Amino acid sequence: MPDDVNRPTRSYDASGRRARALASRRAVIAAAQELLEEVGYSATTVVEVARRAGVSPESIYKGFGTKAALVKVVFDVAIAGDDDPVPVAERPEALAIRAEPDVREKLRLYAAGAARRGAQSARVQLALRNGAHSDPAIAELWATLQDERLAGMTMVARHLVDTGQLRAGIGVEEARDVLWACIAVEVFDLLVLQRGWTVEAYADWLSRTLAASLT
Repeated sequence: MPDDVNRPTRSYDASGRRARALASRRAVIAAAQELLEEVGYSATTVVEVARRAGVSPESIYKGFGTKAALVKVVFDVAIAGDDDPVPVAERPEALAIRAEPDVREKLRLYAAGAARRGAQSARVQLALRNGAHSDPAIAELWATLQDERLAGMTMVARHLVDTGQLRAGIGVEEARDVLWACIAVEVFDLLVLQRGWTVEAYADWLSRTLAASLT
């Protein structure tokens, strides 16, 4: 039989394998996030993640490498809200903030986005922060994530200062540090997870606090 007769079948089989592999990967990420939020980093094991996801532990190690590497993927997906390979800074939400001419509206949009990301990722972030005390790999990951967060705050602060609409005397460093403090996961934890604020109430408070502090 000519080779070209079989090509559609091979193509179909390949696409089916990719779809199954993607579904399995997403199941592993979801299971790992559930465990991190329920029992924390130390008590989350690859064996239990595999059991919940319906895969073998060996497949997780093959697909992700280490437990710490899996947790990094979980963090990235939790922050973004999905596993699309598009950086948060290049998504429509961030582009809308940069395009908005009024600085107070920029801060409102930024606060709304920060609140959504907090709702998606706060428990994962807290699990990583707490896990850093017991695992050097997670301690290194947490430090890297904090460095990345500071770099992101610096970029946002520079953009805000460049608008010329912040209060006189506020420079990039002060604006960065205000953002750094107000948007910290610890604040979301205190107000939403511990005190029971709604995400909407937190977003409104954050918007008003940023505006009062910077404009």
